[in-house]
This record gives sequence, C-alpha cells and structure tokens, in this order.
Amino acid sequence: MNPAIDLLLTRRSVPPRLMIAPAPTVAEVETMLTIATRVPDHGRAVPWRFIVIGPEGGTKLGELIAATYQSDHPDATAATIETERSRLVRAPLVIAVVSHTHPHPKAPEWEQILSAGAAAMNLVLAANALGYCANWHTEWYAYDRRVTSELGLDDTERVAGFVHIGTPVEQPLERPRPSLSDVVVRYGSTGVSPYAGGGDK
Repeated sequence: MNPAIDLLLTRRSVPPRLMIAPAPTVAEVETMLTIATRVPDHGRAVPWRFIVIGPEGGTKLGELIAATYQSDHPDATAATIETERSRLVRAPLVIAVVSHTHPHPKAPEWEQILSAGAAAMNLVLAANALGYCANWHTEWYAYDRRVTSELGLDDTERVAGFVHIGTPVEQPLERPRPSLSDVVVRYGSTGVSPYAGGGDK
C-alpha cells in the first residue's frame, strides 16, 4: 500500500501520559511547522500562527495553569492541582496552534478558523509521518484569558489546540470508527439518497 495512505488509514492519537523522549529535533520541528502551513488558505489570509512550548515553558505555564485552577476551585485537592500543573509537561514537546482571524476581503472568519484547524491536523500528521506520536488537545485553559494572555494572544486570537508530540510508550489500539453509510449521503439527479459506495450513479 502507498505509505501516505497507510499512515492516514492507521493514524491514532496517543494520550500525552503515554509519550516519552525523544522529542523531535529542531530540524524536524521546522519540517513539521512547514507542513502545518501548507493548508487551504483562502486569499492568503494566514489566519494561524504557532507557539513552540518546550519542557521549561511547559513547567512555567503549568504553574500559572495550576494557580488559575486553584483560584477558581479553592476546594480542589492537592492531587488535582498537581494534575493541572503537569498539563504541558507530559509530552516532550507541545505546540500551540493559534487561530488568528482578521478582516479580509476574500476570506470570511469561518474559513479562517477552518484553516487553523487544518494547520493543527497537518501538524499532527507531520509528527506521525516522522515517526512520532501526537495528540491534539484543548482543555479549559485554552479558553482562559489569564492563560492565553501569558502566551501573547490578543483578544482576537484563540487557541485552536495544543498539539502534544513525543515518542509512544506503546502503540495505541484501534478504536471503532463510524461506518461510511452513517456519515455519508449521495446527491444526484434525484436529490439526496443513501450512500452505497462507488462513484456517481
């Protein structure tokens, strides 16, 4: 089978807690980020950017995440606070994908948001293609201005996802996927009809 098709058919997300070193090299990170930018981008709006978060950055941001969570949940246990503190250091590398929408004569906001999602998915696929595992997370702190402002996001920007990248401790098991007949219909000369595979009929 074509290696690219095989990758797309077998790709699985790996929980960050099951990721270990080594992380991608500097050159590999640049390759992944270059691939992440090769997505549909109507009008060349460039509605995304990236923040590379290594272990030191993850530790620093983790302190803020823990403090923010504790401020909002004063009854939280020490174990829960520690879980929040470790959010961005479980994987050797985390890359935040930032949705950076702005007025554009050709690209509506919705298209720009979708482009940021495509950039995040390309980043995941690039990591997998290089032999690493990846997981696209958001979690509550992706939407908390106290945290995102620390990352330099302005009021118009949002975190599309934190992509965790590392080497898998073990290969993930397959999980059930939807049947195409459950998520696909066909539109033809008679309108909408159930999908039965194949080309146009």
